[in-house]
Amino acid sequence: MRDALWTRRSGTRQHREDTREALVEPFVGAADPGLDALRRHRAELGGSMAALEQALSPRIAGGHSGWAERVEVALVELSADFDEHIAVTEGSGGLHDAVVAATPRLSNAVSRLGGEHIVIKELIEDLLGRVGPPVPADQVDAIRAHGTALLARLARHRQRGADLVHEAYEVDLGGET
Repeated sequence: MRDALWTRRSGTRQHREDTREALVEPFVGAADPGLDALRRHRAELGGSMAALEQALSPRIAGGHSGWAERVEVALVELSADFDEHIAVTEGSGGLHDAVVAATPRLSNAVSRLGGEHIVIKELIEDLLGRVGPPVPADQVDAIRAHGTALLARLARHRQRGADLVHEAYEVDLGGET
């Protein structure tokens, strides 16, 4: 009887007589085009959040009307990226459908994330209404506080979404919250 000594090399098992056999088990964390697209989308939303954070920073030359205009531009971009996020996650055949199909026990977490979409979208719309011209000088601090609260809520939402994907697929989306 032959000695069956196997070694792992480059994703294959190799018999010492150089007979190769492909691994049967999936490679955890292997590249997946859907997850790559999700990572790109996540980065875009993160960029929009960073732009809003920068726009909310203290006023500079140009007064509060220039500040409000920068905040409004950042919010419009964030709103568009968040709408895309909703379409990618909740759309037909989207991430939420895939997660529930792959891991039905996560359906409550998926429902909670969907509910958060409604709340976050309302917060974005409310803030957009507040920064429309003219913005009274005494409202700048309130707008900044609402914007900061929105960013904190979005960060928590993104983290819960990343946790959901990790739990369903054992894949780390990477990036910061």
